[in-house]
Amino acid sequence: MRISYKKQIVRSVVVLLAAGVVAAIGGTPESPQGGAEGALAKWWNGKYFTGEWFGAHQALNDRGIDLRGKWVGVYYGVVDSERGARGFFDQEIAFDAEVDVAKLTGAESVRGLSAFGGGRWRDPRGASNPNTFVEGNPMFNPGRYQSGTQWRLTHFGLAYATSEVFGIKNFLMVKGGWLQPIKEFIAQPLSLLFVNNVIGSSKGLGHNMPWSSSLSTWGGVVQVKPADSAYIRGGLFMAAPRLPSTGNHGLAFEGYAQDPSRNGLMVIGEAGWTPKFGESKLSGKYAAGGYFHGVEADAFGGASSQEGVYGFYFQADQMLYREASPTSASASNGKSFKSPVAASVSEQGLSMFNLINFAPGDVNLITFYFQSGLVYKGAIPGRDDDQTMCAVAYGSYSGENIHAIQDSGIASQPNFTAVLEADYRIQLNAWAYIQPYAQYVIRPSGAAAISNATVLGFMAGIAF
Repeated sequence: MRISYKKQIVRSVVVLLAAGVVAAIGGTPESPQGGAEGALAKWWNGKYFTGEWFGAHQALNDRGIDLRGKWVGVYYGVVDSERGARGFFDQEIAFDAEVDVAKLTGAESVRGLSAFGGGRWRDPRGASNPNTFVEGNPMFNPGRYQSGTQWRLTHFGLAYATSEVFGIKNFLMVKGGWLQPIKEFIAQPLSLLFVNNVIGSSKGLGHNMPWSSSLSTWGGVVQVKPADSAYIRGGLFMAAPRLPSTGNHGLAFEGYAQDPSRNGLMVIGEAGWTPKFGESKLSGKYAAGGYFHGVEADAFGGASSQEGVYGFYFQADQMLYREASPTSASASNGKSFKSPVAASVSEQGLSMFNLINFAPGDVNLITFYFQSGLVYKGAIPGRDDDQTMCAVAYGSYSGENIHAIQDSGIASQPNFTAVLEADYRIQLNAWAYIQPYAQYVIRPSGAAAISNATVLGFMAGIAF
């Protein structure tokens, strides 16, 4: 008997929620015989949903082959919006592979060389997109899995990193191939925990240039580390219209095949400092960068088009507080956390991330954007791997665009859009989580004519 798509979703959700209840009360599955090392317990406490493949997973890792997969499902309960209330469900399945060439071949001469590749599938149904009810700027979509739907080749290529030069590990890194620029620059791992598209993906750039997880293009990246805690990174990529389009499935190797003369270059540069403050090793990342996307862009108000768009960004991420590990607490005899910590540093504590970017208003719709967030890992006693988080994002629209709209006689113009999001990620085990969240989108399309939107839901994920 055929099982409907909705019933499959419901069954998956029920299984995950049941597992979450077990994890939340501190339980772990046991084998039918009650032995802690039974097959079920070993599966639940393992690294992957699919287990160890009868030892094949470890055997491949020993040969330098790392295969990874994940499934993410998101339920969006649009409680209030321009078009009313409705539920949506979206999902993604992604695959990645990395090969350590020296391990695979046994040749020391290629140490540091690796090959990589990956692809994904995203739900293409209209019922997966909450923005059809929210009616916001796509960059501020409540969900970040809506671009490049269906099957897609995301990346493949080669990377090389030196082991140690001048006493600096990974002094030089070079990467080339079919790359995703979003994974090479403006890296904010904590922002990826959030559901809204602008926070986790587009970073305020997505309406000015094709900056999303669906942008795959030929390119290369070079990074030099003049010191252990500093780096300079540059990237050169092919730029072309419609590269993130769903229809090309990430296979637009010619760029804009209809008219290759419209292809151009995208250049990105970034310099960063990655310190660790104090005896508690509070890690941070401070970076500044700029970009130029060389595809012709039309200026607002009928002015002449330009050869491309450019902008600048600044990033400040910092761990603010680290909980003492049991070892360091006992070693310090209850003294303050300023006393020396143990070699194994606790991962629990409070971290923040911040990003600001600027772009000229003549051809860029979003001229100023910022996002700021806080994440506390292990805030609830006994739930050391859970994460409590909140974030705010704000984008200001171009004044030149506002004047052009006013001159055309339209009364409503986009001024700003803001997003508030709060989440709690329940880490069920090493390979599964459930994450309830709440979003409030203010002026989704930038103008007061579109109602604010409230979205409540949950995200769930499995690593296999």
